[in-house]
Amino acid sequence: MAREKFQTLTEQMFYILLCLRQECCGTDIMARVSALTKGRESVGPGTLYNLLESFVQVGYIIETKVEGRKRSYLITEAGQKALEDEYRRLRTLAADYEAQAGGANA
Repeated sequence: MAREKFQTLTEQMFYILLCLRQECCGTDIMARVSALTKGRESVGPGTLYNLLESFVQVGYIIETKVEGRKRSYLITEAGQKALEDEYRRLRTLAADYEAQAGGANA
């Protein structure tokens, strides 16, 4: 059921799950995504908290602690599998491109 909703991940989804391989809160996730991508990708608070809620609902992450308004999260086995599946999908796309383009830079 959840696999249909998240059959493929957006870049923001991918980076959020990647960051949550270590426990962190929302503000830490936003900073880590920006640092990891050298500013190429960013996640705003509205998008982030909607995705975190969706990820909790489908079991990709769990809420690990609450300190006032600050909530921390961590990826689950199901979330790790989704992240790995997306990584393999992206590698397959890149391999298909390289095979078709003959290694030429377009």
